[in-house]
Amino acid sequence: MSADREALLRSRCTPSAKALSDGEVEAILREFAQWTRDGGAIRRRFEFEDFHHTMAFVNAVAWIAHREDHHPDLDAGYDHCTVAWSTHSAGGLTRNDFICAAHTEALLAA
Repeated sequence: MSADREALLRSRCTPSAKALSDGEVEAILREFAQWTRDGGAIRRRFEFEDFHHTMAFVNAVAWIAHREDHHPDLDAGYDHCTVAWSTHSAGGLTRNDFICAAHTEALLAA
């Protein structure tokens, strides 16, 4: 794991986060190979073996969102969930989105 990724995992979301520049977003996205930029959001599809595992993941992401007071768009089905982090109030992606993406990925390593 890179030092940048570890720093994100040690970080917490901050209120009134400022939008990152396109260059900053692209640099951080290099650390998140499975995430794609989709307009003002970063998005990743996660796949699971069944509905039970999908819902466990959704609930864990909800816990992260509650703790960080930063809420994703979730699209869940029987064996998959797509997570999209964005900061609508900032008008673009912020460090908060990448903090939450790092914590979301850490769920799979746990």
